[in-house]
Amino acid sequence: MSFRKPGGSAPERDRHSHNTIAVSGWVYHPLTASTPYSQPSRKSFDLLAPLRRKLDNLQVTNPEFAHFIAKSIPAQCPFERTVSLFGKTLFHIPPLCKLNPLYEEVVGLRFRALCYLADECGEDIGQYC
Repeated sequence: MSFRKPGGSAPERDRHSHNTIAVSGWVYHPLTASTPYSQPSRKSFDLLAPLRRKLDNLQVTNPEFAHFIAKSIPAQCPFERTVSLFGKTLFHIPPLCKLNPLYEEVVGLRFRALCYLADECGEDIGQYC
């Protein structure tokens, strides 16, 4: 970043006041600022990308398959627990579903299955919620 103390006469400060930001007496010039800490963007290899694409592109077109998906994938994370003893909370285990690298895709598949059952088949999906 390029910072300098404002100085000079009032007309000089007014002339340079556009495109600058004053912070505590110092002026930041965005046009002359460099970012020495910026790192070049790296393309990382995602090992699970093919599986993610496959889950995202999976179409639900069969009522039996939609029922299977809706029953197999829970609506809430089943791992969250609060351990209590004599009415006092000892500790809480947070939901661990977000640690699953395919969580978003699996939840999306369940949502598509429920939408298929409700919209296409006209079934009540209250039992799955």
